Amino acid sequence: MNAELNKSIPRHVAIIMDGNGRWAKKRGVPRIKGHQQGAEVVRTITQACKKAGIEYLTLYAFSTENWQRPKAEIDGLMKLLVKFLRTYESDMHKEKIRLRTIGQLTDFPPQVQAAVKRIIKATENYTCAQLILALSY
Repeated sequence: MNAELNKSIPRHVAIIMDGNGRWAKKRGVPRIKGHQQGAEVVRTITQACKKAGIEYLTLYAFSTENWQRPKAEIDGLMKLLVKFLRTYESDMHKEKIRLRTIGQLTDFPPQVQAAVKRIIKATENYTCAQLILALSY
């Protein structure tokens, strides 16, 4: 039975992160609160994927169209990304999750690039699972 179950579990799952602004609007809170809630959900999704045996999780997190958002929202998203990486890094080490990116990381501010590159380097030898962030794709 386990062999049959394992065949039905995909190796790779991709999620387009969308709807955080609508979530916030529905609750009457600032858009950034919706983005913060989305970041918290990432933790849950990543853990569930790893537990299920999914090897790769790609999160389409920030498209090139997102650069057209208001500057204050973009600034908030950049701070949120750095904070998320800083707080989630210990979980990545504990769970042996490798961070990778696709897209144009060079589009991002230097502090964001540095945070992402540092964690990519720190997790490059992990093989249990991979979290792939699509940034400026």
